[in-house]
Amino acid sequence: MQSSGPMNILRAGGRLNTVVNILVIILVFGIIIMIHELGHFLMCRWTGIGVTEFAIGMGPCIFKTKRGETQYSIRCLPIGGYCMMLGEDEEGNEDPRAFSNKSIWARIAVIIGGPLFNFILAFIASVVLIGMAGDLTGEINYVAEDSAAQEAGLKEGDVITRLNQTKVYDFRDVTIYTQFYSSDDPIAITIERDGAEKTIQVVPKYNKDLNRYQIGISGGYHYDASTGYYERTKANLWTNLKYSALEVRYWIKTTFISLKQLILGKVGVNQVSGVVGVADMMNDTMQEAKETGGIYTVVLNVINFVILISANLGIMNLLPFPALDGGRLLFLLVELITGKAVPKDKEAFVHGIGFVLLFILMILITFKDIRNLFIK
Repeated sequence: MQSSGPMNILRAGGRLNTVVNILVIILVFGIIIMIHELGHFLMCRWTGIGVTEFAIGMGPCIFKTKRGETQYSIRCLPIGGYCMMLGEDEEGNEDPRAFSNKSIWARIAVIIGGPLFNFILAFIASVVLIGMAGDLTGEINYVAEDSAAQEAGLKEGDVITRLNQTKVYDFRDVTIYTQFYSSDDPIAITIERDGAEKTIQVVPKYNKDLNRYQIGISGGYHYDASTGYYERTKANLWTNLKYSALEVRYWIKTTFISLKQLILGKVGVNQVSGVVGVADMMNDTMQEAKETGGIYTVVLNVINFVILISANLGIMNLLPFPALDGGRLLFLLVELITGKAVPKDKEAFVHGIGFVLLFILMILITFKDIRNLFIK
């Protein structure tokens, strides 16, 4: 009986860590959603469009307050939010502050505002991340035994500058290029070694376990001979801004390529994660980061997730699918080209169908994510 005491303490500590992680995850999603809706809200204010409700979350309301004409609310499900505009889906509203009565460019600005603010958040988070951790390089830190890279003659310390004539700014470019490379066609890798530049042909090898081609390298860190460790390069203001933009570019590019792979059938729907899947990934990453690097490493990983999710949300919302910002933008572009607005009832019907389809997809992905929690 006495020996159960320490075990209970350990279990309590594990539960506490999980609770803290859950709170951090909810906070991250809440901030990202709030920034997205804030983009719409501020554009409404700028263009003079009335806002009837500004909500964070979906479902039943757990808190609300009213300031002027706008009700501010927090809802129980942290999976979305909305900025409800005056006369948004109405025809015949004579209020000059109604969404439908504003110019086409004012309405476009409001719709774009949400995704734009997601990209701004991703950039600011990147500035913080690189300011804390430094920026990456194109330097190879590891070459796997019997890999395509080793057979071709690549070495640790080589700095990759181009891949098949595509410029490499840092190892992020190498990662995204090789991650989605789907053939054994040679890759012309241009490197800097001992002050000289040379190009090496590398033939990727197929990995059956991962179901993709690999060349067998990792890197991005600069070797510091004085410490004997591979480290990020500390950034000055200019390089910080430069590599912050590249960081956002990397996640935007990754999202686009992933969508392309999904459409082409090279990535299955079962590999797509929803809110639950991303939250589980964040929880695992924070647990591992705390064990290996402490709170500082946890903070860096959380910031990295903010960049990833925010950039991803910005891109996904710009897709021309009904109910998303991109779907609404598509109707506005039709109006801009034809000079005639689509009737509101027809547009609302299309968005309604889109919302139902998105909701069904979200339920299916959530079910898959929950099932994976019990079989991993």
